[in-house]
Amino acid sequence: SFHADELERKVRLLIETYNAEVDRWARRGTEVTAVDEFVLNDDKRIKWSRDLKLDLQRGHHAVFDQSKIRRSLYRPFCRQYLFFDRILNEEVYVMPSIFPTPESEQENEVIWLKVGTEWPMFALMSNTIVDLLPQGGSQCFPFYTYAEDGTGRRENITDWALARCQAHYGDPAISKRDLFHYVYAVLHAPDYRTRYAANLRRDLPRIPWVPAAAWAAYTAAGAALAALHRDFAQVAPYPLGREETPGVPFTWRVDDKGMRLSPDGTRLRVNAALTLTGLPPAAAAYRLGSRSALDWVIDQIRPHSDPRSGLRHDPTDPADPQAAVRLVEQVIAVALATLAQVAALPPLVAAP
Repeated sequence: SFHADELERKVRLLIETYNAEVDRWARRGTEVTAVDEFVLNDDKRIKWSRDLKLDLQRGHHAVFDQSKIRRSLYRPFCRQYLFFDRILNEEVYVMPSIFPTPESEQENEVIWLKVGTEWPMFALMSNTIVDLLPQGGSQCFPFYTYAEDGTGRRENITDWALARCQAHYGDPAISKRDLFHYVYAVLHAPDYRTRYAANLRRDLPRIPWVPAAAWAAYTAAGAALAALHRDFAQVAPYPLGREETPGVPFTWRVDDKGMRLSPDGTRLRVNAALTLTGLPPAAAAYRLGSRSALDWVIDQIRPHSDPRSGLRHDPTDPADPQAAVRLVEQVIAVALATLAQVAALPPLVAAP
C-alpha cells in the first residue's frame, strides 16, 4: 500500500477473517475436510495462498503489530508500505536477517540485483526491504546481516575477501565499505555489462579487478551511486515545466488513465488538467532491466481498482498531493546523475 493507514485497515480485516477461519478449522471435529473446500472464499476479505492454508491447518494465528508496518521498495524507485509478517507474507526469505527492524534501515544497505534470461541485469542500492520481482526473481547482497531481533550485527564481507583486496592493490587502508562500493560501481560499468552480457543472463556476477589507477575512481563512483539510489527521495527534483489545460479544474491527482509519456519523451500527462513539459530525453538511457527508471515509476503511479476484491489502489497522498510529480522530477534527476557517474568510469582494462 502507498498509505500506512490504508494498509492497517486492510490488514486488520484480513487478520480478523483469517483468525476466524483458523478457529473454525480447529472446531471442525473429526470430520475430514479438504482445506480448499473448507475455507471462506470471499475476495473482499481474504485471498488464500498455499502457505496461508498451511498456517491455518497448523493452527497459527496472525497478530497485528504496528511495528510490522515497514517501508519497502516494491519496484525500482517505487516505495510502498508493507506489513512484514511470516504468516501474511507468502515468503520472507532472508529479509528478517537483513532488515529485521526499522532501526536497521538507518545503518544497513543492500545491493538489489536482478539477473535472469528475460531481463538484462540491473543493480539498485536500497536501505529498505525489497520485493522479489517478477520474471525470475532477484537476489540481495547486504552490507550487514543480523539476528532476527536486530541484535548480532555482523559485516557480510569476510575478512578474507578484504585482505585479498588489500593485497591486490597494496593498500591496507581499503575498508569493507570501499569494497562494497567498488562492487556497486563495477555492476554499473558499461564495458562490464557489455563484455559479460551473456553470463549475466544466467549467472550471478563475477567481479573483476580494475587497474590499480582506476580503483579510487570506482570506489568513489560506487559511493556516489549508492547514496544517489538509496536516498532518491531526498534528491533535488529536476525542474519540469507545468502546462495547465484551460477550462479544466486544476489538480495534482493522477487520474485513472495514469501518467502518459509523449512519443518523443519530452512531455508527461499527469491528468486532464496538468502536463509536465521539458523532460530531457537523455534520462531514458538510465535503464533497469528492460525499462527506464522513469518507466518503472510511471507504471506504478496509476490508480486502479481490483475487480475481484474491490480494493482501490491510489498513489496520491492527500497530505502531500504533489508527491507523485515530485517523484517523477527526482527520478529524472537521479537518472541524469547516474548517467554522468557511469560515463566517467575508467575502462575495466588498462589501455595497452
